[in-house]
Amino acid sequence: MLLAIDVGNTNIKYGVFEKDRLAASFRVASHLKKTADEYGAVLTNLLSTSGIRAAEIDGVILSSVIPSLNYTICHMCEYFFRMKPVVVGPGVKTGLNVKADNPREVGADIIVNSVGAFRKYGGPVVVIDFGTATTFDVVSPKGELIGVVIAPGIKTSLESLVHGTAQLPMIELIAPKSVLGRNTETAMQAGIVFGMAGLVERVIGKIREETGYSGLKVVATGGMGKLVKEEVSCIDAVDRTLTLEGLKFIYDLNKKSEA
Repeated sequence: MLLAIDVGNTNIKYGVFEKDRLAASFRVASHLKKTADEYGAVLTNLLSTSGIRAAEIDGVILSSVIPSLNYTICHMCEYFFRMKPVVVGPGVKTGLNVKADNPREVGADIIVNSVGAFRKYGGPVVVIDFGTATTFDVVSPKGELIGVVIAPGIKTSLESLVHGTAQLPMIELIAPKSVLGRNTETAMQAGIVFGMAGLVERVIGKIREETGYSGLKVVATGGMGKLVKEEVSCIDAVDRTLTLEGLKFIYDLNKKSEA
């Protein structure tokens, strides 16, 4: 079985693949102060709840946007699974041609999402990842990452609003019935949810205009993808396992090259 690990700014996603099937997936909070033992104890317990033993894991791949956590997660893999993970970064084959001024500065999450989307949906395709940041990754018909847009995430925007003001409360992120808020909660929901929907529509419109691609597909991933999709017309699909599937493809590609 393959263990795929995606370390994000807010959460760490784990996925276990049995051949090409995603047999189980889990999500835990990212904490810089947690030890390898703590991460390992939680993960092995989660695996056990799905009937998976640590000894059944025969491959591990890791992508991370928190470099300071890499040592901890790698050490956890070596201690609990007796192997070093393939770490997405320089020297690892991805099958993706990155058209950037400095390809090394492109985040592993962007690379993995782009690979997953192109392999699963074909190109041209845009991946919108609704995470701590909202990213738009644009992949050409040839499988080239030709550009990225980075905007604040929905939860990040909410937290900034709450922490930057004296009287605005933390609220549930749902779409209100009307854009005209009648109380503080619905006024904030309208601004954040409909504001993000407007941002998405505008950015996708500009991408279509500048690339001129016909048949451009738009795929959303991340925790808030479903919420935003219901408010826009430009998102074709929501795929919450896209990152894990991208990791699976990259792992297989590198194992083939070693054979």
